[in-house]
Order: sequence, then C-alpha cells, then structure tokens
Amino acid sequence: MALERELAALHAKEAALVFTSGYVANETTLQTLGAMLPGCEIYSDAFNHASMIAGIRHSGAVRKIFRHNDLAHLEQLLAAADPKTPKIVAFESVYSMDGDISPIGEICELAHRYGALAYLDEVHAVGMYGLRGAGVAERDGALDKVDIVQGTLAKAFGVVGGYIASTEATIDFVRSCGSGFIFSTSMPPAIAAAALASIRYVSAHSELRVRHQERAATLKRRLAAAGLPVMPSVTHIVPVSVGDAALCKQASDLLMDRHSIYVQPINYPTVPRGTERLRLTPTPLHSDDDMARLVAALQDVWQTLGLGLRAAAE
Repeated sequence: MALERELAALHAKEAALVFTSGYVANETTLQTLGAMLPGCEIYSDAFNHASMIAGIRHSGAVRKIFRHNDLAHLEQLLAAADPKTPKIVAFESVYSMDGDISPIGEICELAHRYGALAYLDEVHAVGMYGLRGAGVAERDGALDKVDIVQGTLAKAFGVVGGYIASTEATIDFVRSCGSGFIFSTSMPPAIAAAALASIRYVSAHSELRVRHQERAATLKRRLAAAGLPVMPSVTHIVPVSVGDAALCKQASDLLMDRHSIYVQPINYPTVPRGTERLRLTPTPLHSDDDMARLVAALQDVWQTLGLGLRAAAE
C-alpha cells in the first residue's frame, strides 16, 4: 500500500495498483477495461508493445489500429465512431525499438475530444524523464491529461513489477475485476520495500536524468564518428542498424564471445524484417572508457562480419 501511494503521488493520480510485471499490468488493465465497458472500442498505436496488443486482443473489444504517432489517422478513426461508444486510446511515450517519442498532450486532447480515455505506457520513461522521474508526460506538462498511466518497477527503478495509476474508481475497478491481478501471486514485501526506496531515491536525484541524457548523446556521437550505422533517436535508446536477422544474431554472439559485452539482437517480429538492429541503452554509470571499449568491439564485429563502416565524416 505504501508503494502504491508513492506511485500515485509520482504520477499525480489518486491511486495506483501494483502487478507482478509491466506486461501483466498492461495485459490485465486493457483486457479488463475492454471486456467490461459495454461495446468498448480500443484505438491502438501500430507500434504498441506486445503486452498491450495481448490485452486488447483478449478483451474481445473492437480493435482499431492507427498509424504510428499519426494524429490525423487517429482522428479519422475516432470521428467515424459512434459518439456514445466507450473508447480507449492506448499508446506509449517512448517507443523502445526506434527511440522516438509520442505527442502525448496532443493525443490525449484528441482522445478527450471524442470521449475516449487516454491510456499511456511509460515503461521506457519512468525514472528517466521529468523533473521527478514520472516520465515524458511530466517532462512535457501532460500529466493531468493522461487518464491511466502504466509503468514498470524494473528498468530505471531496478527491481521487478509493474503498475497503473489513475482515479480511485478506475483503480478499484481493475483491482476488483482484473483476473491478472486477482489470480496472481502478490509482490513479496522485500521487493515492495526495495521498489519504494528506489522510487524515492531516483525521484529526488534529477542529476541522474541529466547524466543519463548526456551519456546517451555522447554514445551516439562516438558511434557516428566511428562510422557505425547508429539510427536516429531522440531518447536514451540507441539502435545500431544491421538489416539482416542472421547477421544481427551473429553480431550479438561475437560481442559476447569475443568481447564479453552483452547487447540484445532485435529481430522480427519485434521489428519488421529488413530493419534488424542491435539496441544499446547506456546508463548514467557507463564511463567514457566503457564507451570506447564498446565502440572498438563493434568496429571489430562489423569488420569480421563484412558489414562495412561509413566514412567518419558521414
């Protein structure tokens, strides 16, 4: 209960509910709302996470997918719907494969204009953005526009678990009707205490977020200067393009076997075929020496696999 109160305060909401993971939080909440709001329609960004897609599918609600971050397409879909139909617009703040950010305020305003709830996944942003680490919605001054925010206690907070924060009525509704909450094991007290301590620390130390952004920007510059195909990103997520599933896996294996560096290969269906990549996520604690070692290792892997390097000036 103390953890849930802290999470509610972090996101400036009335209440919060803790789940065993961010995946379960998304799946349970969207499934419960979609199934129990009569005739509900859910409008989902085309790049939404698998957990959101699973919850929407399992809800049995009408699904409508709008093009990624495309406000015009979303409005077209909403305008064509019955104004009396319950609606939810589900989207993310930071999309973890490309490292881009959604226009949170604009999407929320559009959702409300057509009588829809705005459901925001801040998993890749909580702890890392905003003055107190409440996410991109806090950074962009849109906290009050979001009806339901979902986040994780892993990633930036370094523990495990997921949560939602919203009005007391919404939280009570999901707590009372969500099978993924009711029929799952509760979080152990030690983990809840660790999460609570972590949130309080991370929220109070904004210098971590400043350092985090500086480290990400530095890594992007170093990769580009080394001729490595770093993809455009406005966040801490730094994708490096490979473009072939087999080579992407080989690159990951070589980094581990030859250099003892673990980097995830991102292949289909997580990303479309032909856009396979390595995903780098620097932390505030990665040093310049760490980055130099990573860049040298990547250059070695690229040369070994014959991937080729760009000209440094490019």
